[in-house]
Amino acid sequence: MSVTMRTTVARGGSATLAVLFGAAAALVSAPPATADDAADAAVTWSVTPASAEGADGRRVMQVELDPGQRTTEHLAVKNFSEREATFALTAADGYYTETGRFTMLPADRTSVDAGTWITVEPSVTLAPNETRIVAFEIAVPNNATPGDHAAGVSASVRSTSAGNDGTKVGVDSRVGFRVSTRVTGELAPAVGVGEVRAEYTPSWNLFAPGSLAYSYTAENTGNTALVVTDVIDGATGERGVLLPGESRQVQTEAQPAWPTFLLAKDVTVDAAVPDATLTATPVTHSVTVWAVPWLHLAASIGVALIVAAVASGRRRSRRRLDDLVAQAREEGRREAVTLS
Repeated sequence: MSVTMRTTVARGGSATLAVLFGAAAALVSAPPATADDAADAAVTWSVTPASAEGADGRRVMQVELDPGQRTTEHLAVKNFSEREATFALTAADGYYTETGRFTMLPADRTSVDAGTWITVEPSVTLAPNETRIVAFEIAVPNNATPGDHAAGVSASVRSTSAGNDGTKVGVDSRVGFRVSTRVTGELAPAVGVGEVRAEYTPSWNLFAPGSLAYSYTAENTGNTALVVTDVIDGATGERGVLLPGESRQVQTEAQPAWPTFLLAKDVTVDAAVPDATLTATPVTHSVTVWAVPWLHLAASIGVALIVAAVASGRRRSRRRLDDLVAQAREEGRREAVTLS
């Protein structure tokens, strides 16, 4: 996993403006980051988990430690640039965004958990195309709670350029990887589910079903990371990873559903611990939603009105015909009387 983030700082006189400019990358290895500088050649670099011998191909660093235990790990920083560059090394708490992507706290936010357990040297200067293996320490506090704790380690570089008005703009670009620390002790995976809502959208085609979508809030109420899934009408949907204490609003994709006045459905939310055999107790919520077949009712009423109109027209036609026949008979009788 790589994390890519940029912070833009503009300076004009004594004013300073910090604006978050980037976002976290997906949970896959990212290409080397590039920072452009108006005065110098672009800087391109990467940072990955490593052993003391070199990069070891891992995308995520996972360790298991007892409370009070410490360990030394390594990272590899590579400067792909054609000039020397200095990279700031930092660690911070990690979290998953609403879109399910992992990132780490920006520089202006203070870490309170696993990000504070990591000690790494503040910076490293690399020659062109040089790779450096940097040791860092993870020290778990004595009072750390059992379970999963996430952090990120990053390497960043500052680049500057001039705006159209002459204002100097500084961009802090950073890339990093996830460090997942599992503190030993009793693991208690648990998932909570907020109110489940369903919304039915009718179809304007008499011969096509409408659609039914669900929304709910999934919350990790245990002490382990969880991969959350749900099962609705036999279909399984994966809703990403939640760290302990995190919650996410889930909106399901619309599924076909025929309007039968009232739909009653069960939504089951399940969760499993990544890389383990532990699972949380599934939570099932029942939800009902009105699905009135207005179009079908309107069509039925229209057909009924047409049938009634046709029947009424036939009755009127039959009455007129009967009247004509009676009139003809009466005229025939009158003519017979006259002739006699």
